[in-house]
Amino acid sequence: MNRNFWLELKEQLLDFLIEIGPEIFYSVVTLIIGIFAIKILMNLLKGALRRSKVELSLKTFVESLSVFVLYGFLFFVIGSILGIKTTSFIAVFGAAGIAIGLALQGSLSNFAGGVLILVFKPFKVGDLIYVNENLGFVEQIDILYTRIKTFDGRIITMPNGNVSNSDVDNRTMEKYRRIDLNLKFAFGEDIDNLRRVIIAGMNKHPKLATHLPVDVWLDEIGEYEMKLKARCWVESIEFWPAYWEQLEAVKKELDREGIRIPIPRHEIYRGAQETTEIDVKPSNN
Repeated sequence: MNRNFWLELKEQLLDFLIEIGPEIFYSVVTLIIGIFAIKILMNLLKGALRRSKVELSLKTFVESLSVFVLYGFLFFVIGSILGIKTTSFIAVFGAAGIAIGLALQGSLSNFAGGVLILVFKPFKVGDLIYVNENLGFVEQIDILYTRIKTFDGRIITMPNGNVSNSDVDNRTMEKYRRIDLNLKFAFGEDIDNLRRVIIAGMNKHPKLATHLPVDVWLDEIGEYEMKLKARCWVESIEFWPAYWEQLEAVKKELDREGIRIPIPRHEIYRGAQETTEIDVKPSNN
């Protein structure tokens, strides 16, 4: 009985191997050829990405996604050779996609935001940006997060989903940026003289963009003083040092010419001929 059992089992096994043997052979050959083909395609893709100078984070993402898609397609072909129905593959991948999507909703939002940032490039590493009430230089752009370094040395990590859906003020995208100085003077000062003095002070800056205008205009007539706006241009990367240096340079030039910042005053009329001026201290509020 045992002999007959083993003979029957052997015959069934041989029949099974004869029946599916070609499919297994073709599957193994397809797997080997597919692996080599994927390696060749990935080398070609890496070379193309390298020549296109794509951001490092986006390059890594594209390479990983390509490997996943290519191997998924390879296993799909092998499954078809072995007789596995296509609908089974679709059902498995669909269920896995839904489960992963529900578990990683926030991460997928950040992932999508990272792709948008890396593709459309509203900013790049080294740019000075203002986003979500944070001002700083972009230190790193990952596929999920963006890191900026503030002027006081803090590192702020922001989810790319929030960044991509916010207004981003890129302050170094343009080569030149305008400096605006808001200045106040007494009504008795001569505007033309003030313009001459202020422009003379601003023109001394060594990093001034000399091909762009330096100008001074009356911006507002206030209650106690007139307000002038002085403007000049510098390279964007030099904006803040130049801003402080220009403010100091204008103050020194005004002091040299004996022009003082006005003190608020009230005039009190006591009679037809008599008036008294009283200094008004600025409010602390």
